[in-house]
Amino acid sequence: MRNAILLLLVSSTLLCQCSTSSTNSQTVDSNATEWSIPISEVLDGGPGRDGIPALENPSFLTATEATFLVDNDLVIGYKNGDDVRAYPHNILDWHEIVNDNIGDVSLAVTYCPLTGTGIGWNRIIRGQETTFGVSGLLYQTNLMPFDRATESNWSQLLNESVNGSLIGEKIDVITLVETDWKTWKDLYPDTKVVGRDTGFSRTYGTYPYGDYRTNNTSFLFPTPKDDRLPAKDRVHAIIDESNAKVFQFSDFTSTPVIKDTFMGRNYLLVGNENFIMSYALNSSQDALDFEYAFDGNSEVIFSDNEGNSWNIFGEAVAGPREGERLASSTAFMAYWFSIPAFYETEIFGN
Repeated sequence: MRNAILLLLVSSTLLCQCSTSSTNSQTVDSNATEWSIPISEVLDGGPGRDGIPALENPSFLTATEATFLVDNDLVIGYKNGDDVRAYPHNILDWHEIVNDNIGDVSLAVTYCPLTGTGIGWNRIIRGQETTFGVSGLLYQTNLMPFDRATESNWSQLLNESVNGSLIGEKIDVITLVETDWKTWKDLYPDTKVVGRDTGFSRTYGTYPYGDYRTNNTSFLFPTPKDDRLPAKDRVHAIIDESNAKVFQFSDFTSTPVIKDTFMGRNYLLVGNENFIMSYALNSSQDALDFEYAFDGNSEVIFSDNEGNSWNIFGEAVAGPREGERLASSTAFMAYWFSIPAFYETEIFGN
């Protein structure tokens, strides 16, 4: 099975273009250390540890300077105070992890092109800052980062260390926004953007996996499939321990603001054809009536009956609650097939 998988990768452009001189071939040794996931399902993706090089404190451009991006390119956005940054998919496709410092936040933007999952991780673990690299291993087709402080392996979709001295440690998830470049620029015209001057020679803008992201029958690695939705549909997944609930873009066509309950907790979801965000509500916030307010001319996404205006990160930017923030949900965008592979999953409206 592994030989067949490696042949598939060799036939793609990824291996030949992402390998570096420091690449080391990896074999998953089931006798080496303890794993919290089935070792038989941990696969060697081919490039080896650091064969796909993570970025660390990369250089940034202004939005005007980022001419390599077009309006419908997907980006992952983060905001800390007035410092707003965008991490384009067409950079992340080739690096998968960006270790960045934004003010007092040590952020790892982790992105798996095979599962379509972009998740923010806090790089402070047990009081120590670390950086993350790409292990070259995959679990259920999903990225497995490793931390350089202990060389423990982690599962991105589980947000947890699954091997090494940190086994069982959960990561602190940092809220990110995934949307198209035009929407992000409309929200934050002063954003910084990771540029293509990364120190590595890559064909940025050329997707390295052919038609993978649009072909619902194309898979490089074996993963259980759930046919309730098309496999590569991008969905928004809220996670609560071993459970997940997913929302589709079509859910927001006629109702861009949704209140929902999942695992005993109340959530607000706001979306359109370009983004979906979710927020956990306390009892005071749940009593508010929210409505969609995005017009493309400011960072305001929704408002409420008290006269408050809220941005996409759930921050009240005007009104009597200015400065208040809605609690983040543990949530991210993903290809549908990846969520039921990890979680007991329900679909909103079904």
